[in-house]
Amino acid sequence: MATNVFFNNYDNFNEQNLIDDLVIESIQIYGVDLIYITRSNGSVDEILNEDDLPIYDETFEFEAYIKNVDGFEGEGDFLSKFGLQIRDQVTFSVAIRTFERFVTKDRPEKTRPFEGDYIYFPLNEKLFKITFVEHESVFYQSGALQVYDLKCELAEYSGERFQTGRDNIDTFFSDRDMTANTVNTLTAVEANDPLADNLQFELEADKIIDFTEMDPFSEAIEVEPLDIRDS
Repeated sequence: MATNVFFNNYDNFNEQNLIDDLVIESIQIYGVDLIYITRSNGSVDEILNEDDLPIYDETFEFEAYIKNVDGFEGEGDFLSKFGLQIRDQVTFSVAIRTFERFVTKDRPEKTRPFEGDYIYFPLNEKLFKITFVEHESVFYQSGALQVYDLKCELAEYSGERFQTGRDNIDTFFSDRDMTANTVNTLTAVEANDPLADNLQFELEADKIIDFTEMDPFSEAIEVEPLDIRDS
């Protein structure tokens, strides 16, 4: 059985534009303003194809809808062997045309939101990292896509550099940035983190570890000289 030839929803651009307008208007009514932080390459490893020193240096503002109506998802707050951990997750929906108007227009290479970029959520003043971008959450209504779903989790600092020009973002992790010290020593680390025992471990290890050419990886040992006359 063939579809009705008098109704071709997938080529009806006027209907698609109308739905886009309604989606954008709905997000503007019920959504929140976000700050989207783009990532630039800092030091790319050509062999492993990864960047260990990413730089976040540009921000864009646009509106988005929070899909988690009952609060943050994820594992929430819990105590582990590493201490208190907060693993909140949230999903933001942004209209495709909105993203193109505010981001792609100025950064043509940003054709869509990318995993690894950050979202600053002014409502609770937290940074969230984009872990996955779902572009088919609304599956081709009238033959087109209207929104991106940005699945995000609360950011954990791992050496990223923020140079956006916004003080509240650039200094967000300043209390955990060990590179801010002029002298990067174990003493400086311990001064920043009162729970760090690195210096204590190092002092105890110096008493039993013998890092010499004879025995670089174990406890100190004594080696008697070999008498070739015995051989």
